[in-house]
Amino acid sequence: MSYAVTNPATGEVLTTYPTITDDELQAAIASAAEAHRTWAKSTTVEERAALIRRVGELHVERRQELAEIIVREMGKPIEQALAEADFAGDIYTYYADHSADFLKDEPVSLLAGDGSAVIRRSSLGVLLGVMPWNFPYYQVARFAGPNLIIGNTILLKHAEQCPESAAAIAKIFADAGFPEGAYVNIYASHAQIETVIADPRVQGVSLTGSERAGAAVAEIAGRHLKKVVLELGGSDPFILLSTDDLDTAVQNAVDARLDNSGQSCNAAKRFIVVDELYEPFLEKFTAKIAEVEASDPTSSDSALGPLSSLKAAEGLEEQVKRAVEHGAKLVHGGTRDGAFFQTTVLTDVASDNPASKEEFFGPVAQVYRATDEDDAVRIANDIPFGLGSYVYTTDPEQADRVANGIEAGMVFVNVVLADGAELPFGGVKRSGSGRELGRFGADEFVNKKLIRVG
Repeated sequence: MSYAVTNPATGEVLTTYPTITDDELQAAIASAAEAHRTWAKSTTVEERAALIRRVGELHVERRQELAEIIVREMGKPIEQALAEADFAGDIYTYYADHSADFLKDEPVSLLAGDGSAVIRRSSLGVLLGVMPWNFPYYQVARFAGPNLIIGNTILLKHAEQCPESAAAIAKIFADAGFPEGAYVNIYASHAQIETVIADPRVQGVSLTGSERAGAAVAEIAGRHLKKVVLELGGSDPFILLSTDDLDTAVQNAVDARLDNSGQSCNAAKRFIVVDELYEPFLEKFTAKIAEVEASDPTSSDSALGPLSSLKAAEGLEEQVKRAVEHGAKLVHGGTRDGAFFQTTVLTDVASDNPASKEEFFGPVAQVYRATDEDDAVRIANDIPFGLGSYVYTTDPEQADRVANGIEAGMVFVNVVLADGAELPFGGVKRSGSGRELGRFGADEFVNKKLIRVG
């Protein structure tokens, strides 16, 4: 394997980076372990939070540079790339503002006996982060931000196609004042990652990526009894039960499908519409999504760039062809030009069609007809994944029932693109385990130590 910046819009290999040597990897682990033993244990939460606050400020100050890097690396439209740098800054600021409160001693009421009991949160040690290419800054922020304030130290293995953004992030941590070893970027191979997880100095691993990657990392971590947080794939339902503004619901549906050129784990991917709204929704949705055409991601007008790589686009093309071969109807799109992929709408996806159980990572939408509320929930849950979900209804009681019935880690009612630094992110079933962001994201890699005083 190799780390390289390959512009998906042109196919040009712009820069390559050498994989870390085994000796360099051992030095990196030793550096992170020493930083935890010395720096992390000699500083206060407030001191570490001040450094993270500066990391957030630098993301915003360098937003143009950071954005241009990921446009080159994975084709994100420039305005979305700028927004991602800003959002990463918001996440670091959020944890700088709130981590001291999250880490306060938590009293426990005693049922019997005199004295007191508290839960005191403290760091575990060195953590490994394995990050994906689709949100190069945001993904790192939600892992590194809270954990460095807690006092853990970080070894960060980024995606092979994101070495330049990985280096830019590492420079930000250094420029913010973090000492050597607190945050270490490693261009490691898959075999070397197994070595890192097995190392007794490493206490946990967080991975965002595919089911395959998650299963591999969890298997290795399990053998070595390491804590794991996994954020994996999703095929999130968008359930439309009633609306007093169909045009707005349709626009929200399009926005929820095309964010990051459709390459988002928690993008809406399956649109489940009750029978009486199905035909008008399908007509308006197809027309609206067809208006969005893939274009040069460096343009401020671009709403849809190339997919992250030629390989990704070819894989999505094969998925669409296979869906049609198994009986799905291609209502719009389905064509590819290099790594650029046309917005696509599929209908009549039967439950025995492989497409009904797969994640389509790109601008492909599946539209399903539901007879009623119960049928909509059944279709929504008929999937191996359980990351996010969206419910549109004018009935608050129905919204609450459906939210309870959906098997997912997140439910958004009458709103899309509403992620926030304060909102926990994660899923169930094959979408992974654990949470990131919010208070719960700061509570994964901590020693919740009981101190009972008589």
